[in-house]
Amino acid sequence: MFKKIVVALLVICTLFAFAGCGKQESNVNSVSNESKSRLDKILESGKITMATSPDFAPMEFIDISKIGQDSYVGSDIQLGKYIADKLGVELVIEAMDFSACQAAVTSGNVDMSISGFAWTEERAENMALSDFYNVEDRDGKGQGVLVLKENADKYKTASDFSGKVVAAQNGSLQYQLATTQLLEDVKIESITNLNDGIMMLITGKVDAIAVSSDNGEAFANNYDEIIMSDFYFDYSSQGNVVAVTKGEDELLAEINEIIKEVNEKGLYQQWKTEAISLANELGLDIN
Repeated sequence: MFKKIVVALLVICTLFAFAGCGKQESNVNSVSNESKSRLDKILESGKITMATSPDFAPMEFIDISKIGQDSYVGSDIQLGKYIADKLGVELVIEAMDFSACQAAVTSGNVDMSISGFAWTEERAENMALSDFYNVEDRDGKGQGVLVLKENADKYKTASDFSGKVVAAQNGSLQYQLATTQLLEDVKIESITNLNDGIMMLITGKVDAIAVSSDNGEAFANNYDEIIMSDFYFDYSSQGNVVAVTKGEDELLAEINEIIKEVNEKGLYQQWKTEAISLANELGLDIN
């Protein structure tokens, strides 16, 4: 009887020992996973997730003749694919509203976002921003305002928008410019999608839309009723940036090396030319 009790106790102790080892190993694995950088996880999973708002031709838009991931096209999409290729992983695009792209980065729900981002102090505080790509000079006419063609003569200076309703995409550079450079009595209407804003302008729900000139000219060429006004915001562009989560320095360093190569080879301008051609084929008529 005594021997049976001793054997039983030994079995129980052995079971507890194995259980303890399993728990310890689990904790070690958990700590190991938590210590991995975003770049390590990307390389391990074989894919990189990218948030984008595909309503910004020629940088990111939708080719309705294609389905799934292939339907997302544009020069920013090509940059995302190039980054993925250089890292040796698959690009997974997650389409969402522009403001949601920024939230997805700050929360770490995506690996990066490429969506026509301009550098701003607010973004730099909340996200890690890459070196510049798409660097070009538009002689101070990079950011302006779309209006109805019939009213174009009425809008030449900031004061001409006094008492008017100006739409701007939520979280965008254009929203910031409109709120800081137009008069206080101008009502800024926040929109999530530029296509919605165009319909609001055409139907008279807003008087104007703050846009980048590239994007505004694309819309103006596609809709006879609208045109870029003679008023442009006071803004000098240095180009665009890729956004990643704060603290992911290894990933940002890799992206910066890839952007350096893209800039040196002039690849982005090639992609942009191709994107403009495709947008024209789809009826967007970008110049």
